[in-house]
Amino acid sequence: MSHSRRASMSDAGIDGLGDRLRKSLRFRDGNNGSEIDKPDFKELDLGSPVSPLQARASTSSSSSGSGSGRNPAPKRSDGSHSGELSGSGESSRGFNPGHSRSNSGSGGSCVVNSPPLNALPTGNICRSGKALKTGMACKTSKTDVLGLGTGNYGHGSIIRGGGSQKSGGGSGGRDGSCGIASNSRGPTLSSDPEEFRRMGNENYKKGNFAEALNLYDKAISISPGNPSYRCNRSAVLISLKRYAEAVRECEEAIRLDPRYVRAHQRLGSLFLSLGQVENTRKHICHQVADCTELRKLEAVEKHVEKCNDARAAADWRSLLREADAAIASGADSSPQLFACRAEAFVKLHQLDNADLSISKVPKMEPNGSFPRSKIFGMLSEAYVFFVRSQIELAHGRFESAVAAMEKARQIDCQSVEVSVALNNVKSVSQARNRGNDLFKSERLTEACAAYGDGLRFDPSNSVLYCNRAACWYKLGQWEKSVDDCTQALCIQPNYTKALLRRAASNMKLERWAEAVRDYEALRSEFPHDNEVVESLIHAQVALEKANGEEVCTRKFGGGVEAIADPQKFQAAISSHGVVVVHFKMANNAQCMQISPFLDTLCTRYPLISFFKVDVEQSPGIATSENVMVCPTFKIYRKGSRLKELVCPGPEVLESSVRHYYTINI
Repeated sequence: MSHSRRASMSDAGIDGLGDRLRKSLRFRDGNNGSEIDKPDFKELDLGSPVSPLQARASTSSSSSGSGSGRNPAPKRSDGSHSGELSGSGESSRGFNPGHSRSNSGSGGSCVVNSPPLNALPTGNICRSGKALKTGMACKTSKTDVLGLGTGNYGHGSIIRGGGSQKSGGGSGGRDGSCGIASNSRGPTLSSDPEEFRRMGNENYKKGNFAEALNLYDKAISISPGNPSYRCNRSAVLISLKRYAEAVRECEEAIRLDPRYVRAHQRLGSLFLSLGQVENTRKHICHQVADCTELRKLEAVEKHVEKCNDARAAADWRSLLREADAAIASGADSSPQLFACRAEAFVKLHQLDNADLSISKVPKMEPNGSFPRSKIFGMLSEAYVFFVRSQIELAHGRFESAVAAMEKARQIDCQSVEVSVALNNVKSVSQARNRGNDLFKSERLTEACAAYGDGLRFDPSNSVLYCNRAACWYKLGQWEKSVDDCTQALCIQPNYTKALLRRAASNMKLERWAEAVRDYEALRSEFPHDNEVVESLIHAQVALEKANGEEVCTRKFGGGVEAIADPQKFQAAISSHGVVVVHFKMANNAQCMQISPFLDTLCTRYPLISFFKVDVEQSPGIATSENVMVCPTFKIYRKGSRLKELVCPGPEVLESSVRHYYTINI
């Protein structure tokens, strides 16, 4: 294309377009014939349901004499209507307005800027709230909807596509958007601690403590200086048995408001529950009218004083009684009082109860700032470990006993009682280890002396007595072995090893009655221990022989013995042990079906003697025992019939056999 042709097109097209555009923006006043600027469109109807827009002063200015390639920012005229938006908002979007008019101070002429593509004209807002479509803007799939002014945004904000976006404050957000509004109404949960508190209270009442704690944490994160949130959080922690944290929350609430009565009341009640009498008294005075807590405090204080007196006198039963009374009076979560009960049970040789009591001690997480109290002259936390050490030592767990006492010493290094106890526990543990090494080396006499050294430091240690009894047994001094085992059983009645060792020593001393008694006690605890059952049978046979009784032949773990002679039958059912007799017929289907199961019972219950009688071969026995139907099972002991079963199933038969096998008759 030639240069002349391009110039011609420029003159005819571009200049003509400029003239037409300039004319479209002006009209002639009919009164004086002068040209004035046209408005964008007719004035906004104030009766529109859309909230009217408020005019905002533009913060930007334009200069008609600027030589920059950019279009100058639009300047709002004093007579603009309320539907127009501030220029700062459009400039933050990164595009120029569709058209602008600027009355330059230098020339007063109107400057017209060509609209870029995909740009909306400034302020063209119709009654419906949608941006007016003009020929100067390309069509778009999204509509610009005017916000109704009900959210957190100003009047006249435009929401792209009718969606809700967070407002940028009218001056543009980080993404360069102008006046993007939010549809949220009122304060959100993330900014309202009272809403979190209310929801936390509801969850607390429903027992959802974990969720309530989470909600109170959110309220505190928003308003950390509110003491009521701290106090509420402490209530949840008490329900979760996290007492040390609950104390810290109450103390923080009091620090924020020293006159906060509710926090003082809760902290005082918490200290009372923990058995800390002195700390309770510091906060109980802040309660205004209710004297209930004060009466509880006085009752707990009285029983704790009696606990001190009982322990000093080694009156362990009185100590147990007073500790129970203090717990019932209100100190129901006191670690030191539950430990006090455990110590009393240890001294009374009731280790099972001691274990149960020490297991109820509330777990207090380590916290150096937690208020400490004393009991029996030592710190309460140290006393708990002091008692744990005694329990471990009584069970023969020497290393654990030393570790627990060292922990008590670490907590309270000023306590003389803890220091003395630590030395004793270490001495007992060392003596036990030395005795075990000597026993393994077959230096039995020296091992006895080593165990004796340990007993001087702990005269009530059942494990050391039992270990020394093993040495006496191997040395052939069975009388001393029986004495040490008896002493161990007095301290710990359920000490199985001591009972077994004493039974074996009694067998060596031919004290059959004592041996039978010990083995029967072991049999009741271990019914399927074949070694115990076999030893019991030997002891029973020896006892019957010693008493001149007729001894029925019993084979340990043997099968079912057939019997046809009436005299042998009477001797069998008159024996000392339990006897099961199966009355059968050779061709009876039920008898043939259950007979193999009887052999199984012989193996499972070797202490019981099993016999079978064929009623066709021995009608006299069947008649004397009044057997009418086969199969029939009868259980005897010492000639007396204990039970009769007619045509029983395997389950019913074994249930009856097990019953008489496991009980002491």
